[in-house]
Amino acid sequence: MIFSLVFQGKNEYNKILTISVNELKNGATFKFDNQPFIVLNYEHIKLGRGSAWIKVKIRNLLTGSVTEKSFISGNRVEPIETSRKKYQYLYHDSTGYVFMEPKTFEQISLVSQVLADQVGYLKDGVTADILFLDDKPLTIELPQKMEFLVKEADPGVKGDSASNFLKDAVLDNGLKVRVPLFIEEGEKIIINTKNGEYVERVK
Repeated sequence: MIFSLVFQGKNEYNKILTISVNELKNGATFKFDNQPFIVLNYEHIKLGRGSAWIKVKIRNLLTGSVTEKSFISGNRVEPIETSRKKYQYLYHDSTGYVFMEPKTFEQISLVSQVLADQVGYLKDGVTADILFLDDKPLTIELPQKMEFLVKEADPGVKGDSASNFLKDAVLDNGLKVRVPLFIEEGEKIIINTKNGEYVERVK
């Protein structure tokens, strides 16, 4: 196998170590400019005369910063081999955000940079996937849709079922969101943790 790589030449060898950006998808991890990233959103943009761009929204797994990057279709990046483990969120203290592995009861504490914008959606007992690279936690992935209780909201408009007019609301974990006018305090709603938007009322 080693000899075949040598005789294939440098370009073919690089192809084996990299993947096309066309193969990226939400949740994929890769290295670019010597920095590790995870794909938050993937979009294939078709242009004229057969050309295309790959536009991705990505989070830096070291700094937590989120940015957008466009690649020419066919460009290649280096994939990162990560492992995932399910942990249950317990509490927040001076050391960070504490999670527990439900089978072994092992606990780990993560700093806010690792959780990035997912911090706002944490609630007691929620299960999250934690991504590891060489046993180092890189980031967490919460369920895309989560249920919350509306703790505070302006009075609802009776009989108004329209969802295109929004008002402010505060959820049971302190998160502030925008909800339709008909949502009232004490109701349960579903929130999309990828963009923070209201999805539906729990029936």
